[in-house]
Amino acid sequence: MDEQRMDLREVAPDAIPPLLKLEKLAHGAVEARLLDLIKLRASMLNGCTFCVDMHSRDAQAAGEDPRRLFGLAAWSESPFYTESERAALALTDAVTRIGDAGVSDEVWRDVTKHFTDEQVAGLLVAIATINVWNRFGVGLRLQPPTDT
Repeated sequence: MDEQRMDLREVAPDAIPPLLKLEKLAHGAVEARLLDLIKLRASMLNGCTFCVDMHSRDAQAAGEDPRRLFGLAAWSESPFYTESERAALALTDAVTRIGDAGVSDEVWRDVTKHFTDEQVAGLLVAIATINVWNRFGVGLRLQPPTDT
């Protein structure tokens, strides 16, 4: 196992408060249960072991069914999610894996069918924010605690 490269809170403490403000904005627009799924799914896609561990434990502590958490690896084939959750997860995948094609019109139509403009904005803020956290986690080789 590789060692953590640095502690961002010590080296660049001013980087953290803006991300926490974005987190607060997302929490004001999107229900916590869905945010947990989004954070965990993006973290899985990005391979951020620290965030996968943290968000799976947080979701379980909040009462989320472990089958829904494990099922995120294959959410599009899983029966555990509502249509609105599927739309949010498709948007999460599209924004996290963004490429030259961007977010397809189909994904956008589906998410806007299930959520208000304010909620879609909150979803985008949540997805963008977890992707920033994931890039810090992967880049710095953050490791989850092993004493829990």
